Amino acid sequence: MTPGNRRPRLDRSFIEGAADGRRDRIVARKSVLCLALLALAGCAGESATASRDADAFLERRQVQSDEMVRVAAAVPSAAEARELFGVSLYSRGVQPVWLEIENRGRSSLSFLPAGLDPVYFTAIETAVLQQRDPQKLDPALSRQFFESGMPTIVTPGEIRSGFVFSRLDEGTKAFNVDLVGDDDTHHSFTFFIPVPGLRIDHHSVDWDGLYDEAARVDQSDAGLKRYLESLPCCTTDSEAKGQGDPLNIVVIGDPEDVYYAFIRAGWDETESVYRASAIRTAFSFLFGGEYRYSPVSGLYVFGRSQDVALQKARGTIHERNHLRLWMTPMSHQGKPVWIGQISRDIGVRFSAKTIVTHKIDPDVDETREFLIENLAYAQSLARIGYVSGVGAAAMDAPRRNLTGDPYFTDGSRVVLWVSSRPVDIADIEIMPWPFPHDE
Repeated sequence: MTPGNRRPRLDRSFIEGAADGRRDRIVARKSVLCLALLALAGCAGESATASRDADAFLERRQVQSDEMVRVAAAVPSAAEARELFGVSLYSRGVQPVWLEIENRGRSSLSFLPAGLDPVYFTAIETAVLQQRDPQKLDPALSRQFFESGMPTIVTPGEIRSGFVFSRLDEGTKAFNVDLVGDDDTHHSFTFFIPVPGLRIDHHSVDWDGLYDEAARVDQSDAGLKRYLESLPCCTTDSEAKGQGDPLNIVVIGDPEDVYYAFIRAGWDETESVYRASAIRTAFSFLFGGEYRYSPVSGLYVFGRSQDVALQKARGTIHERNHLRLWMTPMSHQGKPVWIGQISRDIGVRFSAKTIVTHKIDPDVDETREFLIENLAYAQSLARIGYVSGVGAAAMDAPRRNLTGDPYFTDGSRVVLWVSSRPVDIADIEIMPWPFPHDE
Protein backbone atom coordinates (compact mmCIF):
# COMPACT_ATOMS: atom_id res chain seq x y z
CA MET A 1 0.00 0.00 0.00
CA THR A 2 1.46 3.37 -0.98
CA PRO A 3 1.35 6.34 1.41
CA GLY A 4 -1.26 8.06 -0.72
CA ASN A 5 -3.77 5.20 -0.51
CA ARG A 6 -6.74 5.57 1.80
CA ARG A 7 -6.87 2.95 4.54
CA PRO A 8 -10.01 0.73 4.21
CA ARG A 9 -10.82 0.78 7.93
CA LEU A 10 -13.73 -1.65 7.67
CA ASP A 11 -11.62 -4.50 6.34
CA ARG A 12 -10.01 -5.78 9.54
CA SER A 13 -7.74 -8.39 7.93
CA PHE A 14 -6.45 -5.78 5.51
CA ILE A 15 -5.76 -3.35 8.36
CA GLU A 16 -3.93 -5.92 10.44
CA GLY A 17 -1.84 -6.94 7.49
CA ALA A 18 -0.94 -3.35 6.69
CA ALA A 19 -0.15 -2.66 10.34
CA ASP A 20 2.15 -5.69 10.51
CA GLY A 21 3.93 -4.51 7.40
CA ARG A 22 4.39 -1.07 8.83
CA ARG A 23 5.84 -2.50 12.06
CA ASP A 24 8.38 -4.51 10.09
CA ARG A 25 9.47 -1.39 8.22
CA ILE A 26 9.86 0.55 11.48
CA VAL A 27 12.02 -2.16 13.03
CA ALA A 28 14.18 -2.31 9.91
CA ARG A 29 14.83 1.44 9.74
CA LYS A 30 18.07 2.70 11.34
CA SER A 31 17.22 6.33 12.02
CA VAL A 32 16.49 8.77 14.80
CA LEU A 33 12.83 7.83 14.68
CA CYS A 34 13.76 4.23 15.28
CA LEU A 35 15.62 5.33 18.39
CA ALA A 36 12.63 7.28 19.64
CA LEU A 37 9.95 4.67 19.01
CA LEU A 38 11.82 1.53 19.97
CA ALA A 39 14.02 2.80 22.80
CA LEU A 40 12.29 0.70 25.43
CA ALA A 41 12.88 -2.47 23.41
CA GLY A 42 16.48 -1.50 22.54
CA CYS A 43 17.30 -0.39 19.01
CA ALA A 44 20.74 -1.72 18.11
CA GLY A 45 23.39 -0.12 15.96
CA GLU A 46 23.24 3.49 17.25
CA SER A 47 25.47 5.26 19.75
CA ALA A 48 24.34 5.55 23.36
CA THR A 49 24.66 9.35 23.22
CA ALA A 50 22.43 9.66 20.17
CA SER A 51 19.88 7.33 21.76
CA ARG A 52 19.70 9.39 24.93
CA ASP A 53 19.28 12.62 22.97
CA ALA A 54 16.53 11.24 20.76
CA ASP A 55 14.69 9.53 23.59
CA ALA A 56 14.81 12.27 26.23
CA PHE A 57 11.07 12.90 26.00
CA LEU A 58 10.34 9.25 26.86
CA GLU A 59 11.78 9.80 30.33
CA ARG A 60 8.69 11.93 31.01
CA ARG A 61 6.25 9.26 29.85
CA GLN A 62 3.19 8.48 31.93
CA VAL A 63 1.72 4.99 32.21
CA GLN A 64 -1.85 3.94 32.95
CA SER A 65 -3.38 0.47 32.84
CA ASP A 66 -6.29 -1.76 33.62
CA GLU A 67 -6.55 -5.56 33.63
CA MET A 68 -6.46 -5.82 29.84
CA VAL A 69 -4.51 -2.80 28.57
CA ARG A 70 -1.40 -0.82 29.42
CA VAL A 71 -0.94 2.60 27.80
CA ALA A 72 2.19 4.76 27.95
CA ALA A 73 2.15 8.33 26.62
CA ALA A 74 4.71 11.10 26.19
CA VAL A 75 4.84 14.46 24.41
CA PRO A 76 8.07 15.81 22.88
CA SER A 77 8.87 19.49 23.30
CA ALA A 78 9.35 21.72 20.25
CA ALA A 79 13.10 21.10 20.25
CA GLU A 80 12.69 17.36 20.77
CA ALA A 81 10.13 17.12 17.97
CA ARG A 82 12.52 18.91 15.62
CA GLU A 83 15.29 16.48 16.55
CA LEU A 84 13.03 13.49 16.02
CA PHE A 85 11.56 14.47 12.67
CA GLY A 86 14.09 16.92 11.26
CA VAL A 87 11.42 19.62 10.72
CA SER A 88 9.72 22.22 12.91
CA LEU A 89 6.32 20.71 13.71
CA TYR A 90 5.39 23.18 16.45
CA SER A 91 5.81 26.18 14.14
CA ARG A 92 3.11 24.63 11.95
CA GLY A 93 0.78 24.08 14.89
CA VAL A 94 1.36 20.30 14.98
CA GLN A 95 2.25 18.43 18.19
CA PRO A 96 3.26 14.77 18.07
CA VAL A 97 1.96 12.59 20.90
CA TRP A 98 3.79 9.29 21.39
CA LEU A 99 1.80 6.28 22.52
CA GLU A 100 2.65 2.71 23.39
CA ILE A 101 -0.27 0.29 23.80
CA GLU A 102 0.06 -3.21 25.22
CA ASN A 103 -2.88 -5.53 24.60
CA ARG A 104 -3.01 -8.02 27.45
CA GLY A 105 -6.41 -9.38 26.49
CA ARG A 106 -7.69 -12.00 24.03
CA SER A 107 -9.40 -9.68 21.56
CA SER A 108 -7.95 -7.17 19.11
CA LEU A 109 -8.14 -3.51 20.11
CA SER A 110 -8.93 -0.59 17.82
CA PHE A 111 -7.27 2.69 18.76
CA LEU A 112 -9.47 5.75 18.04
CA PRO A 113 -7.23 8.76 17.29
CA ALA A 114 -10.26 11.08 17.18
CA GLY A 115 -10.57 10.55 20.93
CA LEU A 116 -7.14 12.07 21.38
CA ASP A 117 -7.87 14.99 19.04
CA PRO A 118 -11.11 15.20 17.03
CA VAL A 119 -9.32 17.12 14.24
CA TYR A 120 -5.91 15.42 14.34
CA PHE A 121 -3.52 15.67 11.38
CA THR A 122 -2.89 12.55 9.31
CA ALA A 123 0.70 11.44 8.84
CA ILE A 124 0.79 12.42 5.16
CA GLU A 125 -0.94 15.72 5.88
CA THR A 126 1.72 16.47 8.51
CA ALA A 127 4.44 15.77 5.98
CA VAL A 128 2.82 18.08 3.42
CA LEU A 129 2.63 20.89 5.99
CA GLN A 130 6.43 20.76 6.33
CA GLN A 131 7.11 21.20 2.63
CA ARG A 132 7.85 24.56 1.03
CA ASP A 133 5.74 23.64 -1.95
CA PRO A 134 2.60 21.78 -0.76
CA GLN A 135 1.79 20.88 -4.37
CA LYS A 136 4.80 18.57 -4.58
CA LEU A 137 4.66 15.49 -2.41
CA ASP A 138 8.05 14.55 -0.95
CA PRO A 139 8.02 10.73 -1.01
CA ALA A 140 10.81 10.32 1.55
CA LEU A 141 9.27 12.75 4.03
CA SER A 142 5.81 11.27 3.55
CA ARG A 143 7.11 7.77 4.19
CA GLN A 144 9.00 8.95 7.28
CA PHE A 145 5.83 10.34 8.87
CA PHE A 146 3.65 7.48 7.66
CA GLU A 147 5.91 4.86 9.22
CA SER A 148 6.14 6.77 12.51
CA GLY A 149 2.34 6.87 12.95
CA MET A 150 0.51 5.00 15.68
CA PRO A 151 -1.09 1.78 14.35
CA THR A 152 -4.85 1.66 14.80
CA ILE A 153 -5.01 -2.10 15.51
CA VAL A 154 -3.30 -3.89 18.41
CA THR A 155 -3.79 -7.65 18.35
CA PRO A 156 -3.75 -9.84 21.49
CA GLY A 157 -0.33 -10.03 23.14
CA GLU A 158 1.11 -7.18 21.05
CA ILE A 159 2.85 -3.99 22.10
CA ARG A 160 2.49 -1.28 19.44
CA SER A 161 3.84 2.27 19.48
CA GLY A 162 3.86 5.37 17.32
CA PHE A 163 2.86 9.03 17.08
CA VAL A 164 -0.47 10.77 16.72
CA PHE A 165 -0.14 14.23 15.16
CA SER A 166 -2.41 16.57 17.12
CA ARG A 167 -3.06 20.27 17.42
CA LEU A 168 -0.54 22.22 19.46
CA ASP A 169 -1.09 22.64 23.20
CA GLU A 170 1.77 24.23 25.10
CA GLY A 171 2.07 24.08 28.88
CA THR A 172 -0.03 20.98 29.58
CA LYS A 173 -1.29 18.48 27.03
CA ALA A 174 -4.63 16.96 28.03
CA PHE A 175 -6.06 14.10 25.96
CA ASN A 176 -7.90 10.79 26.02
CA VAL A 177 -6.76 7.43 24.71
CA ASP A 178 -9.82 5.39 23.73
CA LEU A 179 -9.66 1.73 22.71
CA VAL A 180 -12.50 -0.49 21.53
CA GLY A 181 -12.20 -4.28 21.60
CA ASP A 182 -13.65 -6.86 19.21
CA ASP A 183 -15.61 -8.12 22.20
CA ASP A 184 -17.34 -4.70 22.53
CA THR A 185 -15.22 -3.68 25.52
CA HIS A 186 -14.14 -0.04 25.85
CA HIS A 187 -10.98 1.18 27.55
CA SER A 188 -10.46 4.90 28.17
CA PHE A 189 -7.50 6.68 29.75
CA THR A 190 -7.09 10.42 30.38
CA PHE A 191 -3.62 11.98 30.41
CA PHE A 192 -2.41 15.40 31.60
CA ILE A 193 1.22 15.74 30.48
CA PRO A 194 3.36 18.84 31.12
CA VAL A 195 5.29 19.92 28.02
CA PRO A 196 8.62 21.74 28.48
CA GLY A 197 8.97 25.13 26.85
CA LEU A 198 6.77 27.63 28.70
CA ARG A 199 7.57 29.39 31.97
CA ILE A 200 4.25 28.78 33.71
CA ASP A 201 3.59 31.22 36.53
CA HIS A 202 2.28 28.78 39.17
CA HIS A 203 5.13 26.29 38.77
CA SER A 204 7.25 28.36 41.16
CA VAL A 205 4.67 28.40 43.99
CA ASP A 206 5.61 26.54 47.18
CA TRP A 207 2.14 25.35 48.14
CA ASP A 208 3.21 23.82 51.46
CA GLY A 209 5.13 26.96 52.40
CA LEU A 210 2.34 29.49 51.84
CA TYR A 211 1.09 29.21 55.43
CA ASP A 212 2.36 27.92 58.77
CA GLU A 213 0.58 24.83 60.03
CA ALA A 214 -0.80 26.84 62.94
CA ALA A 215 -2.60 29.14 60.48
CA ARG A 216 -4.39 26.31 58.69
CA VAL A 217 -7.96 25.67 59.83
CA ASP A 218 -10.48 23.14 58.52
CA GLN A 219 -13.96 24.63 58.43
CA SER A 220 -17.41 23.08 58.76
CA ASP A 221 -20.11 24.05 56.25
CA ALA A 222 -21.33 26.87 58.49
CA GLY A 223 -17.83 28.01 59.37
CA LEU A 224 -16.84 27.98 55.70
CA LYS A 225 -19.78 30.19 54.75
CA ARG A 226 -18.96 32.71 57.51
CA TYR A 227 -15.29 32.80 56.56
CA LEU A 228 -15.97 33.33 52.84
CA GLU A 229 -18.37 36.17 53.58
CA SER A 230 -15.73 37.85 55.78
CA LEU A 231 -13.08 38.04 53.05
CA PRO A 232 -12.34 41.34 51.27
CA CYS A 233 -14.70 42.32 48.49
CA CYS A 234 -12.01 42.91 45.92
CA THR A 235 -8.42 42.57 44.86
CA THR A 236 -5.96 45.41 45.40
CA ASP A 237 -2.50 46.51 44.24
CA SER A 238 0.94 45.70 45.65
CA GLU A 239 0.66 48.57 48.15
CA ALA A 240 -2.87 47.56 49.21
CA LYS A 241 -4.25 50.82 47.85
CA GLY A 242 -7.54 50.94 46.01
CA GLN A 243 -10.05 48.26 45.10
CA GLY A 244 -9.57 46.13 42.00
CA ASP A 245 -11.71 43.43 40.43
CA PRO A 246 -14.34 41.74 42.65
CA LEU A 247 -13.42 38.46 44.35
CA ASN A 248 -16.45 36.68 42.95
CA ILE A 249 -15.43 32.99 42.87
CA VAL A 250 -14.36 30.41 45.44
CA VAL A 251 -12.80 27.08 44.42
CA ILE A 252 -12.39 24.11 46.75
CA GLY A 253 -9.95 21.34 45.88
CA ASP A 254 -6.36 20.18 46.12
CA PRO A 255 -3.95 21.90 43.67
CA GLU A 256 -4.07 18.77 41.51
CA ASP A 257 -7.89 18.79 41.54
CA VAL A 258 -7.97 22.44 40.49
CA TYR A 259 -5.32 21.88 37.85
CA TYR A 260 -6.99 18.89 36.19
CA ALA A 261 -10.53 20.28 36.50
CA PHE A 262 -9.71 23.52 34.69
CA ILE A 263 -7.44 21.94 32.09
CA ARG A 264 -10.23 19.45 31.27
CA ALA A 265 -12.61 22.40 30.91
CA GLY A 266 -10.36 23.98 28.28
CA TRP A 267 -8.53 26.58 30.36
CA ASP A 268 -4.89 27.36 29.58
CA GLU A 269 -2.09 28.17 31.98
CA THR A 270 -0.37 31.56 31.79
CA GLU A 271 3.27 32.41 31.32
CA SER A 272 5.32 34.49 33.72
CA VAL A 273 6.29 37.96 32.59
CA TYR A 274 9.76 37.83 31.04
CA ARG A 275 11.39 39.08 27.86
CA ALA A 276 10.10 36.42 25.45
CA SER A 277 6.52 36.47 26.78
CA ALA A 278 6.50 40.27 26.75
CA ILE A 279 7.58 40.36 23.11
CA ARG A 280 5.02 37.74 22.16
CA THR A 281 2.29 39.65 24.00
CA ALA A 282 3.16 42.90 22.25
CA PHE A 283 3.30 41.15 18.87
CA SER A 284 -0.14 39.59 19.45
CA PHE A 285 -1.52 42.96 20.50
CA LEU A 286 -0.20 44.72 17.40
CA PHE A 287 -1.19 42.08 14.86
CA GLY A 288 -4.28 40.63 16.54
CA GLY A 289 -2.97 37.09 16.94
CA GLU A 290 -4.04 34.51 19.50
CA TYR A 291 -1.69 34.04 22.46
CA ARG A 292 -3.29 31.37 24.59
CA TYR A 293 -0.71 31.66 27.38
CA SER A 294 -0.36 35.45 27.59
CA PRO A 295 0.83 36.70 31.01
CA VAL A 296 -1.84 38.02 33.35
CA SER A 297 -1.06 41.17 35.32
CA GLY A 298 -0.63 40.84 39.06
CA LEU A 299 -3.46 41.67 41.46
CA TYR A 300 -3.11 41.24 45.22
CA VAL A 301 -4.88 39.42 48.04
CA PHE A 302 -3.26 38.40 51.36
CA GLY A 303 -0.38 40.70 50.45
CA ARG A 304 0.70 38.65 47.44
CA SER A 305 0.01 38.36 43.73
CA GLN A 306 -2.19 35.54 42.49
CA ASP A 307 -0.97 31.98 43.01
CA VAL A 308 -2.60 30.72 39.79
CA ALA A 309 -3.83 32.47 36.67
CA LEU A 310 -5.79 30.69 33.94
CA GLN A 311 -7.39 31.89 30.72
CA LYS A 312 -9.59 30.98 27.79
CA ALA A 313 -8.41 32.83 24.70
CA ARG A 314 -10.58 33.55 21.69
CA GLY A 315 -9.36 34.43 18.20
CA THR A 316 -7.16 37.31 19.38
CA ILE A 317 -5.38 38.43 22.53
CA HIS A 318 -7.98 41.21 22.81
CA GLU A 319 -10.71 38.78 23.86
CA ARG A 320 -10.45 36.16 26.56
CA ASN A 321 -11.88 34.98 29.84
CA HIS A 322 -9.33 34.92 32.62
CA LEU A 323 -9.28 34.17 36.31
CA ARG A 324 -6.92 34.47 39.26
CA LEU A 325 -6.83 32.27 42.36
CA TRP A 326 -5.26 32.62 45.80
CA MET A 327 -5.04 29.71 48.23
CA THR A 328 -6.45 30.71 51.63
CA PRO A 329 -5.28 29.24 54.96
CA MET A 330 -8.68 27.57 55.28
CA SER A 331 -9.76 24.11 54.15
CA HIS A 332 -13.07 22.28 53.98
CA GLN A 333 -13.16 18.53 54.61
CA GLY A 334 -9.41 18.50 54.11
CA LYS A 335 -9.49 20.32 50.75
CA PRO A 336 -7.85 23.75 50.34
CA VAL A 337 -10.14 26.75 49.85
CA TRP A 338 -9.23 29.26 47.13
CA ILE A 339 -10.60 32.79 46.69
CA GLY A 340 -10.55 34.18 43.19
CA GLN A 341 -11.62 36.64 40.54
CA ILE A 342 -12.98 36.03 37.05
CA SER A 343 -13.76 38.50 34.27
CA ARG A 344 -14.23 38.60 30.52
CA ASP A 345 -11.81 40.73 28.48
CA ILE A 346 -13.49 42.60 25.63
CA GLY A 347 -10.66 44.91 24.57
CA VAL A 348 -7.03 45.80 25.17
CA ARG A 349 -4.85 48.89 25.41
CA PHE A 350 -1.19 49.67 26.11
CA SER A 351 -0.04 49.96 29.72
CA ALA A 352 3.29 51.29 31.00
CA LYS A 353 3.32 48.73 33.83
CA THR A 354 2.21 45.52 32.12
CA ILE A 355 2.81 46.20 28.39
CA VAL A 356 -0.89 45.83 27.66
CA THR A 357 -3.97 45.79 29.85
CA HIS A 358 -7.43 44.48 29.10
CA LYS A 359 -10.82 46.14 29.40
CA ILE A 360 -13.35 43.92 31.12
CA ASP A 361 -17.01 43.30 30.38
CA PRO A 362 -18.87 45.30 33.07
CA ASP A 363 -21.29 42.40 33.65
CA VAL A 364 -18.93 40.34 35.84
CA ASP A 365 -21.78 38.15 37.10
CA GLU A 366 -22.30 36.78 33.58
CA THR A 367 -18.70 35.59 33.49
CA ARG A 368 -19.11 34.06 36.95
CA GLU A 369 -22.11 32.07 35.73
CA PHE A 370 -20.22 31.08 32.57
CA LEU A 371 -17.62 29.39 34.76
CA ILE A 372 -20.29 27.27 36.44
CA GLU A 373 -21.62 26.09 33.08
CA ASN A 374 -18.14 25.52 31.70
CA LEU A 375 -17.00 23.33 34.60
CA ALA A 376 -20.31 21.47 34.70
CA TYR A 377 -20.22 20.60 30.99
CA ALA A 378 -16.59 19.49 31.37
CA GLN A 379 -17.68 17.17 34.23
CA SER A 380 -15.26 18.99 36.53
CA LEU A 381 -17.81 20.25 39.08
CA ALA A 382 -18.95 18.25 42.11
CA ARG A 383 -20.87 20.82 44.18
CA ILE A 384 -21.91 24.49 44.06
CA GLY A 385 -23.23 27.15 46.41
CA TYR A 386 -23.44 30.94 46.77
CA VAL A 387 -22.31 33.29 49.53
CA SER A 388 -22.27 37.07 49.87
CA GLY A 389 -19.17 39.19 50.38
CA VAL A 390 -18.61 41.20 47.22
CA GLY A 391 -21.23 43.89 47.81
CA ALA A 392 -23.79 44.83 45.19
CA ALA A 393 -23.16 47.51 42.57
CA ALA A 394 -25.98 48.60 40.27
CA MET A 395 -25.68 48.88 36.51
CA ASP A 396 -26.43 52.60 36.64
CA ALA A 397 -24.01 53.13 39.56
CA PRO A 398 -21.09 50.80 38.80
CA ARG A 399 -17.86 50.42 40.75
CA ARG A 400 -14.48 50.68 39.02
CA ASN A 401 -11.42 48.49 39.20
CA LEU A 402 -7.79 49.60 39.46
CA THR A 403 -7.52 50.44 35.76
CA GLY A 404 -10.77 52.40 35.75
CA ASP A 405 -13.03 49.81 34.10
CA PRO A 406 -16.64 49.95 35.38
CA TYR A 407 -18.47 46.83 36.56
CA PHE A 408 -21.77 45.93 38.19
CA THR A 409 -22.71 42.87 40.26
CA ASP A 410 -25.34 41.36 42.52
CA GLY A 411 -22.60 41.06 45.15
CA SER A 412 -22.44 37.25 45.35
CA ARG A 413 -19.60 34.76 45.23
CA VAL A 414 -20.08 31.33 43.73
CA VAL A 415 -18.46 28.45 45.62
CA LEU A 416 -17.25 25.60 43.39
CA TRP A 417 -16.11 22.19 44.63
CA VAL A 418 -14.06 20.84 41.73
CA SER A 419 -13.13 17.27 40.89
CA SER A 420 -10.15 15.80 39.05
CA ARG A 421 -12.41 12.86 38.13
CA PRO A 422 -15.40 13.30 35.79
CA VAL A 423 -18.73 14.06 37.50
CA ASP A 424 -21.99 13.84 35.56
CA ILE A 425 -24.04 17.04 35.49
CA ALA A 426 -26.95 15.18 37.09
CA ASP A 427 -24.73 14.28 40.07
CA ILE A 428 -23.66 17.84 40.95
CA GLU A 429 -24.73 18.67 44.51
CA ILE A 430 -26.31 22.00 45.45
CA MET A 431 -25.40 23.41 48.85
CA PRO A 432 -28.49 24.19 51.02
CA TRP A 433 -27.45 27.82 51.32
CA PRO A 434 -30.01 30.47 50.33
CA PHE A 435 -28.99 32.69 47.48
CA PRO A 436 -27.71 35.95 49.04
CA HIS A 437 -30.43 38.03 47.37
CA ASP A 438 -33.08 35.80 48.99
CA GLU A 439 -31.75 36.21 52.54
